Amino acid sequence: MRSRLRPAAPWVALALTLLTGCDRGGGDPIQLGFAAPINQGNGVSARKGVEMAVEEINRDRIDGRTLELVIRDDEGSPEKALDIAEFFRDSVDVVAVVGHITSSATLEAAKVYNDESGGYLKPPVPQISPSSSSPLVTHAGPYTFRVCPSDLLHGPKVASLAYSRLGSRRAAVLYTNDAYGRGVAESFASAFQRSGGSLVARDPYLPATVEGPGSVTPYLVRAIRSGMDALMIAGQGDTGIRIVREARRLGYTGPILGADALTGVKDTGADAEGIYISSAFLPDRSSEKARAFVEAYMRRFNELPDHRGAMAYDAVMLLAQAIREVGTDRKAIRDYLAKVGREGSGVAVFEGVSGTIAFDENGDVPGKEVAVGVVRGGRLVSVSQ
Repeated sequence: MRSRLRPAAPWVALALTLLTGCDRGGGDPIQLGFAAPINQGNGVSARKGVEMAVEEINRDRIDGRTLELVIRDDEGSPEKALDIAEFFRDSVDVVAVVGHITSSATLEAAKVYNDESGGYLKPPVPQISPSSSSPLVTHAGPYTFRVCPSDLLHGPKVASLAYSRLGSRRAAVLYTNDAYGRGVAESFASAFQRSGGSLVARDPYLPATVEGPGSVTPYLVRAIRSGMDALMIAGQGDTGIRIVREARRLGYTGPILGADALTGVKDTGADAEGIYISSAFLPDRSSEKARAFVEAYMRRFNELPDHRGAMAYDAVMLLAQAIREVGTDRKAIRDYLAKVGREGSGVAVFEGVSGTIAFDENGDVPGKEVAVGVVRGGRLVSVSQ
């Protein structure tokens, strides 16, 4: 596969490389790739978690060496993610990648990270995604791992809350027409219907057409007329809040729900108040590690972390543990990750700030907990079911 990226001059200006600890005594830095839409909300929080983890690791170092982040902006685009994956694969000093953030980008990039045709010159790259929850990631390949639960766990959690706690019986689902949105929509719909509820609508949208001609307004009008008593939005927070505002403008007063990608709505003011959102991490998580992480994150960034920040932090910490144990060979790191928490493997579960990480044979974390929060005063706080 021929790379469309050149790791020369054009990339020098674009590269955002973080090196914490400039003294290279003990050996050259160990490079980790990080790929995300770094100028978008979901990428910003993940980057903060990654940077915080690297800073902590570099205080003690790994066998005298520091970690160095090689950061690339994939803009959430599968095409850009593919180019970046080729760049990381061809960069011999990059030992592993944290990313990508969105499911569609992860799935496209995984084609490169799992490609073994390049031999020893272009070996596959171990990849840990903090937040790509599409069920399709399960089959992305042996070098692809994720520390977040799949949509198969998020959808049912939200559906249970809607049906059992909120008393909803007629739900409408609006979802982004991508791998993430379709996965959440399907898992929510199936679980809600199994509980005894019905769907009055299930419609896709493209983020660019949320407003204006071809907007979601006709979908909402039809759903409201059909008697919807719960609105599930399977999409990102920036477009999700516009759907929320339009639903309220049209007179809908019932509950609004979402999965983890919707967490960004909490920062949009009063319009987000009362929205229910599932997440693999909430800042009020009670574990000692989580509390220490939240306090340190608050001191560092003057804001609460979201699930992407917490799980990106965990991904770096887990990779650092792997490197300490088996060194910097890509295959050795991959083989170590594949053993984490597996019965009889000799590698214990990893206790992260976001919870217990134990991979199955597909690089998934089927036992990872999913919580449900509600937006209160600009914060996402836990809801007990």
